[in-house]
Amino acid sequence: MPLYEHVFIARQDLSNTQAESLIEHFGTVLADNGGKVVDSEYWGIKTMAYKINKNRKGHFALMRSDAPAPAVLEMERLMRLHDDVMRVLTIKVDKHEEGPSVQMQKRDERDRGDRPHRS
Repeated sequence: MPLYEHVFIARQDLSNTQAESLIEHFGTVLADNGGKVVDSEYWGIKTMAYKINKNRKGHFALMRSDAPAPAVLEMERLMRLHDDVMRVLTIKVDKHEEGPSVQMQKRDERDRGDRPHRS
């Protein structure tokens, strides 16, 4: 089955528990349609570059899935209809990255090899 990464932003006035339960809810939607969630991460509340629906902040979450296209389409449809979800981005990938996403790594651990060092 194809591999996907989904990032969604939920409203800032939700509790952390409610935001994390959205990951479980949409994971069951995938499972009901023949897919599965390989990994998920809750990134917490982050400030956005611009306001979305009068919100300056939002709960960010990442889901990595292994699912057929119809299951992903159904999950995206339900995400767009859900009142608490403000934005959804789904990307088809060749393989899932091992370990935590860049967003979850500590700032010191991130690879900075492409930037020149300043003296």
